[in-house]
Amino acid sequence: MVASKTSSKKLFIFSLSFLSFTTLGSCSNCSLQEGDNGGVKGMFVFGSSLVDNGNNNFFENNAKADYLPYGIDFPNGPSGRFTNGKNLIDLLGEHLKIPSFIPPFKDPSTKGNKIVYGVNHASGSSGILDDTGLVAGNVTSLSEQIRDFEHVTLPDLESELGCSRTDLLPRYLFVVGVGGNDIVFNYFLRGAFPRVDLRTFIADLITTLSKHLQKLYSFGARKFVLTTIYPLGNSPMVKMNMANCGVCGRTLNQVTELYNSNLKVLVDRIEQQFPGSDFSIIHTYNIVMDILSNAASKGTITSICMHGCT
Repeated sequence: MVASKTSSKKLFIFSLSFLSFTTLGSCSNCSLQEGDNGGVKGMFVFGSSLVDNGNNNFFENNAKADYLPYGIDFPNGPSGRFTNGKNLIDLLGEHLKIPSFIPPFKDPSTKGNKIVYGVNHASGSSGILDDTGLVAGNVTSLSEQIRDFEHVTLPDLESELGCSRTDLLPRYLFVVGVGGNDIVFNYFLRGAFPRVDLRTFIADLITTLSKHLQKLYSFGARKFVLTTIYPLGNSPMVKMNMANCGVCGRTLNQVTELYNSNLKVLVDRIEQQFPGSDFSIIHTYNIVMDILSNAASKGTITSICMHGCT
């Protein structure tokens, strides 16, 4: 569920206005230039459909957005983004003056100089947990995305720019947008709830996410942007499949808020544990609820996530 192109952009840019990054020193033996984009060279992206920009187009699965009405406001039509136009990553890239769209990792043409401003590894329907995406078939879990970054993207980037990862990665933003599918698909749809209570499940999600962030930090990542989960109870998938269950949507939103509060606690803690790190949170829950509560002033709301904004 997204707003019209103009209002959506204003809301996302407003939410990102707190992001400020100090300019880092240039590398002594590589081609990075001092002051590129205010200290941010580009972005590496991990997560699910909130931040996927087309990876799922390149392999078989049931989580695709390569058909109308997806992309009705995008320059070349459907692109694999799970929205009517630009997604959060595109808007963040514009805000940081990154000169091109971040290419999807699974696109065979994503190599050479195409990767110098970053690579998008996100995969719609994936989750923090490895088995979350099984309901959609062949999608790339967060752990697999990070392995692809470690074994393919990072060596290629070092070779392309002639820099070591220690010099390179502090110049890039690491965006991680994930978690909603773990709650909807893994806990509720696949029936984990009889075996584990909700608070324990959320705590396990946060612990696993922390390990993934630790992995990225160990490579040299220092600047992180995490997203909260948007209001799951208001998603088109829930509205469509639980039309006669108003309490279901309210329950999902309460669960979402529980996850989001735990995410904030995690960020407060790991910033102290990761020396030199800088974490910011994009509050997608608040943004979407603001749009839904003030639709008349924000623009037309278009429900186009046909299989559920995964």
